[in-house]
Amino acid sequence: MIDKEKAKLNMKVQWAKFIVVLALYLLFLYWVKSWLGLIVVPFIYDVYISKKIKWQWWKDAEGPVRFVMSWVDAIIFALVAVYFINLFFFQNYVIPSSSLEKSLLRGDYLFVSKLSYGPRIPQTPLTMPLTQHTLPLVNTKSYIEWPHWDYRRVKGLGNVQLNDIVVFNYPAGDTIAMADKYQAQDYYQLCYMYGEANNLQVDSLSPQAQWDAYHQAIARGASYMKGNPAEFGQIDSRPTDRRENYVKRCVGLPGQTLQIKDKIVYLDGKANKEPDNVQYSYHLNLKQMLPEQFMEEYAVTMEDIQSLNTYGVMPMTHRAAEALSKRTDLAENVRLVNDSDRVDTGKTYPVTANTGWTRDNYGPIWIPAKGKSIKLTMDNIAIYERPIRVYEDNQLEVKGGKIYINGKQTDTYTFKMDYYWMMGDNRHNSLDSRYWGFVPEDHVVGKPIFIWLSINPENVGKKYRWSRLFNLVDNIK
Repeated sequence: MIDKEKAKLNMKVQWAKFIVVLALYLLFLYWVKSWLGLIVVPFIYDVYISKKIKWQWWKDAEGPVRFVMSWVDAIIFALVAVYFINLFFFQNYVIPSSSLEKSLLRGDYLFVSKLSYGPRIPQTPLTMPLTQHTLPLVNTKSYIEWPHWDYRRVKGLGNVQLNDIVVFNYPAGDTIAMADKYQAQDYYQLCYMYGEANNLQVDSLSPQAQWDAYHQAIARGASYMKGNPAEFGQIDSRPTDRRENYVKRCVGLPGQTLQIKDKIVYLDGKANKEPDNVQYSYHLNLKQMLPEQFMEEYAVTMEDIQSLNTYGVMPMTHRAAEALSKRTDLAENVRLVNDSDRVDTGKTYPVTANTGWTRDNYGPIWIPAKGKSIKLTMDNIAIYERPIRVYEDNQLEVKGGKIYINGKQTDTYTFKMDYYWMMGDNRHNSLDSRYWGFVPEDHVVGKPIFIWLSINPENVGKKYRWSRLFNLVDNIK
């Protein structure tokens, strides 16, 4: 009698668990709008109620089989849980470069929320958890390209706002040279360089002749790289969600007209607020090594000193530059780098046009917005070629001074996605939208919420930067 009562009570508990789990699962399917997941419901029912399938058969085994399978079961469960959490809720991200200093520092570990802007349904769902695109040790792809799903984003808590710090997939990372020393470089800048596009004399050419000359040069560079695999490795491609993760500040929203005048970003003619810790490069003569106390107070790093020794310029905040200019015992001739100094990091976007734009004086450029149309001309087609051709998957040709999209002559285009303009706070040491253009909405990964760990990669002074722990990224203005 007691055994029957226990059995009934146990079944009630199992039914309660099943109902709770099923309700949560159905809510999840409703959120992601994917009812294909209903095929899993019978298996959930079996786990809690019918128990026809022996899910943990290995528990009845003996010896090493039971031991090994218990670990396999635990590892598989952990990997599936991590995959699910990273995909729909949050993931960790470490700042790898100094492009956002001194707002975010190299060695800052970020808690990145996928819910803030809405998680993306994976375009390449079959991937190894905790990897972005490459399996460690074996150095092969960590994902399978089939199936490949179209871009779709689940409704989130909000949208990208002006001056948000955003994690996104690197737009120019669709094509890469696989040799180790080139993987982190912009493939299109490499094509520009090896095609010797910088040596073209195009000022006297017609717009069509300029277009042809630049595209032929880029094609020469691409052909040269492809024909030299010993130097560049295989030329490969990556789907959107498998491209490198970048983090920058959004300084331009869909539909806005952006222009940079003497380093200041203007949106629709109005100056946007500079980040509190914005950095620019300065020329200076350093008389002696900066005291550790000075470096700590003004957040000057050994990487900054190395930049001065290598390139003759040092990135600093306005506050640090002002303090150093007053310390004549430490430095002299502290001067902000300008366009006339010709210290730059590559051809500004678009690489297929002779715009004359620089990192400090750029644009104006209209940022595409979903559902909005633009009049296409020979003066702006190079700017919008990549969104139209690559991000929105159209055929685009320019012949006889006329523009053809999907075989039809046209002078307008309506965009299918929103786009953003991303820049680093370290303005003279950041490869950002000024060099590779717009960030499409399907590249947006998530929003950093707080710093959960901060390690000094230079190993100078204290290894852990305790004061940065749990600082909210939204407070970094």
